Amino acid sequence: MTLLTADQQRQVSSAISDVEKQTDAELVTVLARRADDYHYIPTLWAALIALITPAIISLTPFWVSDREMLLAQWFVFIALALLLRVPPVMVRLIPKSVRYWRASNLARRQFLENNLHHTEGDTGVLIFVSEAEHYVEILADRGISQHVSDEKWQTIVNAFTARVRAGRTLDGFLECIEASGALLRQHAPATHDRNELPNRLIILR
Repeated sequence: MTLLTADQQRQVSSAISDVEKQTDAELVTVLARRADDYHYIPTLWAALIALITPAIISLTPFWVSDREMLLAQWFVFIALALLLRVPPVMVRLIPKSVRYWRASNLARRQFLENNLHHTEGDTGVLIFVSEAEHYVEILADRGISQHVSDEKWQTIVNAFTARVRAGRTLDGFLECIEASGALLRQHAPATHDRNELPNRLIILR
């Protein structure tokens, strides 16, 4: 999993600039590698399996001493704690509801931290992606949300999510920005020239 290169980031920035020339909306894009490190989850799984290791060993025909049993538990715990931290393995351990909850929380924090709730006319729009979770969300301030329904945004989100799953994050961004721009030109056309927020893609590593 690789985040976008400098050239790809410039393509996203250029797409945002083109859209904002035709709408009063302020677009901000954020790309996160993951919404959380989730390190506590592999540790919990490793500890749980280590605790039941004696019961598993007792079902085998082998006899081990108390000392050997303790060593076996420690070995299982350390080995699994390391193995389960491998990103492709760890992601499979985390329930989708937890992954999406963490990603959604991060998206809302980014909306506030990037001052999208303080734009003129309440026209801030956040396009947020968390690659590890294959999570995409578009958050619009009330100046936009009162004109554009959640269903219309969800159609764009669904298409973008499919691109992220396929490893085509750049294509997803460009298509999403273009589709969002079409909605914004219709419901929040440009009335004056302004650019309150930076157009660069924000990368969260």
